[in-house]
Amino acid sequence: MDFLWSPWRYRYVTGQEPSKPGQHAQSGPGGKTTGCIFCDKLAGPFDVPPDKRHDEENLIVHRGARAFVLLNLYPYCSGHVMVAPNAHLGSLSEADDATWQEIASLTKRVEAAIQTAYHPDGVNLGMNLGSAAGAGIADHIHMHVLPRWNADTNFMTTIGETRVLPESLAETYRKLKSLL
Repeated sequence: MDFLWSPWRYRYVTGQEPSKPGQHAQSGPGGKTTGCIFCDKLAGPFDVPPDKRHDEENLIVHRGARAFVLLNLYPYCSGHVMVAPNAHLGSLSEADDATWQEIASLTKRVEAAIQTAYHPDGVNLGMNLGSAAGAGIADHIHMHVLPRWNADTNFMTTIGETRVLPESLAETYRKLKSLL
């Protein structure tokens, strides 16, 4: 018998971690949530200076002047990251040119880091703009960057509706942090 070990998903599947967009455990000043997981993760604990915020705990791999890179908490595959603007923007048209240029630049850097760390056969890039387009977090744009390998979709994903991830988020964080 084979075992699929994914302890990091326990809180999610047991309902101990909210699963709906906009509902999350972190809170802002006065204990109120901002309603955006990207904004809350970027802000980190509100009672500490920015250089002391818990980036590893929040899976933030890189902070830029206008955008940041973070791991997907529920990845499709190991190495799945997102690039998001620091500002709470719901559409590309809201992003000024400097913000969009930094998102694009960070996406290029992430793609290079993924190539170095994982040696995939390909890379998927994608944005889902709006809930009808499949966005889980529709009110804060973000670019997904995922390494892909030939034949990486098998019966576990297509029939068993289960993803098998060969490394922990902590290992993914360590690999990509060192390259970004």
